[in-house]
Order: sequence, then C-alpha cells, then structure tokens
Amino acid sequence: METNVQTPVAAPVAQLKTNKGLLKYILLSIITLGIYGLVVMSAVSSEINITASRYDGKKTMHFCLLTFLISPITLGIASIVWYHKISARIGNELARRGIDYKFGAGSFWGWNVLGSLLFGVGPFIYAHKLFKATNLINADYNIKG
Repeated sequence: METNVQTPVAAPVAQLKTNKGLLKYILLSIITLGIYGLVVMSAVSSEINITASRYDGKKTMHFCLLTFLISPITLGIASIVWYHKISARIGNELARRGIDYKFGAGSFWGWNVLGSLLFGVGPFIYAHKLFKATNLINADYNIKG
C-alpha cells in the first residue's frame, strides 16, 4: 500500500495586512493626531519580526518602545539607528524571498535623511518605499509562509 506523505510547509501564522499606503498614512495620522502613524509603524516593526525572525535570527524593537522610551533617552539617536536597521532588514528579506524591489538602508539615508533637503519630500518618498516593501513581503508571506 502506498500512502501520500507530504512534508509540512511553513504555514503563515496569520494573514498580514498588505494595504499600507502613504496617502492613508498621512491623512489618518493628521485626523488621529499621530496615533495612526504609531499604529502603522508598530505594525511594520511587528510584521518584519513575524516574516524574517525565523530566517535571520533577529528581533526588531517595537516602535512604541523606541518612540516613548528609548529615543527620548538617547536624544533621537536610537531612532536613526532603528530606521537604518529595519530598512536593511527589510531589504535583506526582500532579497531572501526573491522579490524584485530595491529597498534597504541606503533608501533610509538617501530619501529620509538627504531627501529631506529636497523641499522636504524625501521622507514621504522613503515612507512610500517602506510601505510598498512591507506590503510585498507581507503578500509573499501570506502565500508562502
């Protein structure tokens, strides 16, 4: 007798949201006096831990912990380090999953830091790229785990 034995596939823990967008982020952050922005960035920090920790062995600090405790103590330096690290980690996860989208620590330094000199639009471009990269990783995770 033959039995069909299949090896288990890494199933997703849960379906992650893939609807982050810049316009929604800006408008709802204004309406909620910044609370929506905290929720979205908290989701980004949690979701990269769900999608990547099993493979890279790292854990990204939760955004609220950074914003309310660590960043004020370090006079904002921790925020710069956090954004650099999460951008690099998202870029590495895009590459590991074979997703053809360019994003990484260079995106943070180029758009968010230097791009702020371009009439202040650089940080918005960075946020758009961050949300798109996160949406792509989450969509891939929802399918493949």
